[in-house]
Amino acid sequence: MIDIYGTLGPSCSNVKTLEEMFDAGMTGIRVNLSHAGLRESADRMELLHTAARARGITPQILIDLQGPELRVGRLKEPVSMKEGGKVLLGEGGIPVPAIVLEHIREGNEILMDDGRILLKVLSAGEERAGALVLRGGLLQSRKSIAVHGVKIHPPTMTEEDRRNIADAVAFGVTGIMQPFVRNRQDLVEVKAALKEAGAESLTLIAKIENREGMKKLPELLKEADMICIARGDLGNDMDLWNLPAAQKEIAKACLEAGVPYFVATQMLTSMEERAVPTRAEVSDIFNTAADGASGVMITGESAVGKYPVEAIRYLANTARAGEEYRKKQMKG
Repeated sequence: MIDIYGTLGPSCSNVKTLEEMFDAGMTGIRVNLSHAGLRESADRMELLHTAARARGITPQILIDLQGPELRVGRLKEPVSMKEGGKVLLGEGGIPVPAIVLEHIREGNEILMDDGRILLKVLSAGEERAGALVLRGGLLQSRKSIAVHGVKIHPPTMTEEDRRNIADAVAFGVTGIMQPFVRNRQDLVEVKAALKEAGAESLTLIAKIENREGMKKLPELLKEADMICIARGDLGNDMDLWNLPAAQKEIAKACLEAGVPYFVATQMLTSMEERAVPTRAEVSDIFNTAADGASGVMITGESAVGKYPVEAIRYLANTARAGEEYRKKQMKG
C-alpha cells in the first residue's frame, strides 16, 4: 500500500491531532531538522510516539538533514519583500551563507523559500550584495536560497547532521533523508556516518533536488534505498514547465531499477489555508500514485497549515485511488 507522509510541525504538535492524522491514513512522518536538531525536538518526538502507541502502529519516522542545502540565516523578524523594492544580502542585511556571496554576480537570479521569492542581483561583493525584488513575499528564517543556473558545492553534511545521525536510533527514527544529493560520493559519506553511529539499518533516502542529481541518478540508484523527488528546489533548478517531465523521468528510472520513490512539495499547498484542495492538486496526487510512486508527502500543509488532518485525509484517499487505478491498468 502506498505510504502517506506528513511533516511534523506546530500545527500538529499535540497528541490528539497526530492521532487523527494516523486515523486519516498517515503511515509516516517527516521531521525537518533544518531549524532544530533531534534533541531540541525531543518534546515533539515524544508526542509523536505517544500518538502512535495510542493507535497501535509503528510509523516510519524520516529525518530530513540539513545537508548541502543553502538557507537564509536567522532573522530577528520576518522580512516583507515587495515587488520593485531593493534588499541587501549579507553584512547589514539578510544573512546568507558566505559561499553564496562568493558565487553570485550582477544579473544572477536568486530564489528563496522554494522559489516563492525571486530576486535579481544588482551588485555583488565579498561581504554583501544588492538585489531587486522581482517576486515578493514574506521571508522567514532558515528558508531555502538558490542561485538560478549556478552550481555551488557546500559539504555533504554539517556537524549538526552528524549529531542527529548519532541520535537517530534512540529517537525511533527509521529513515534518513539526505538533501541535494549530487553524486554517489554524497551517499557514501552518509553511509559511513550511519555505520559509525551504529545506524546502518536505517533507510537511506536520496533527495533529488537539482539537475546535477538527475544526471547522476543511475549511480545513486545503486546506493540509495529510496528516492525522494523533492519538487521544491528541483523546480528552482529548471524552467518550471519542465518539472513534470523531470518527475516522470526520475520515476521511470526508479521503477526500472526496482528502487521505491516518493514525491514531495506543494501537493496540497492550498490546504495550508483552505479546508478543501483544488482539483489540480487532487489530479497531481492521483497521477503521482498512478505512475507508480511508493509514497506521497506533504510538508507545510501539516507542519504549519490550518487543516493538517483534512490534508492527510485528502492525500491518503486520493493517493490510494490512484494506486488502485494503477493496479487495474496493469491487470487489464
